[in-house]
Amino acid sequence: MINNEIRYSEKYQDERGYEYRHVHLPKCLVRFVPRDRLMTEAEWRSLGIQQSHGWEHYLIHNPERHIILFRRKIASDSSNKQTIGGKKTVRNSQHGKENKKCNRN
Repeated sequence: MINNEIRYSEKYQDERGYEYRHVHLPKCLVRFVPRDRLMTEAEWRSLGIQQSHGWEHYLIHNPERHIILFRRKIASDSSNKQTIGGKKTVRNSQHGKENKKCNRN
């Protein structure tokens, strides 16, 4: 694993109708994460985080500020879901996307 890449977790969901994922930022980008408030979509995208629309930065986990926690409401239609073995799962739209790397200075 290279420590200067943005890494994306698999998506997971709860019974309240949300899906979640967490994003690991390289340490060199943590200084751009606000300490006392959640980031807007424009802010987290400016860090190089790439996700489909609808995700919100919903929680700050101070002990590990390099892990950014996201959630989004699960759509009521099945257009973004696929069935595997009779169970519906959410498609991972980030598969195969290139991650942004930190510049070494």
